[in-house]
Amino acid sequence: MADPLTASTAAEVKNVYSVWALPPDNVAARLKKVMQGLRAEFGGPQFEPHITVVGAISLTLDDALAKFRSASEGLKAYDAKVDRVATGTFFYQCVFLLINPTPQVVQASAHCSGRFGFKSSTPYMPHLSILYGDLTDEEKKKAQEKANTLDESIAGLSFPVTRLALYKTDTEDITLKSWEKIAECTLESN
Repeated sequence: MADPLTASTAAEVKNVYSVWALPPDNVAARLKKVMQGLRAEFGGPQFEPHITVVGAISLTLDDALAKFRSASEGLKAYDAKVDRVATGTFFYQCVFLLINPTPQVVQASAHCSGRFGFKSSTPYMPHLSILYGDLTDEEKKKAQEKANTLDESIAGLSFPVTRLALYKTDTEDITLKSWEKIAECTLESN
């Protein structure tokens, strides 16, 4: 049977994309150690440490790239500060670092979401997930305590956000094997 996807329609295929704020390499390495320690005990897929700036939105690749370029233009680097280790109610927010919603953090998301035409049904809650999974409340509490033990000063962590990345994030794929970085940009320094 012939492939129904011809070259002309391939460009029109939509995928799910997200925009992530990436921590600096030294902070990412520190976070990955904590994430690895949590996965060793509680399981869950491996993923890059990030703060979601624009949530999952379905677009064609060309459209996603154009919107990403537009969103990163004129956006300045900003600081992110962790308030505490917290737990959430669903797979992608199992255990996370709650990021202080400073005007810069919230504005970065609003700016990018506007460029992407992304409308969220809930207010923006900046966070950096450190464990994905479907755990019981008791297991989440244990994981939360373990995160604080693995890195005792993680709750006061502060770092500059100088890079954004466009990721292809199929939210149906809980193995995350299909997730991939499509583009990255460096933000203007203040």
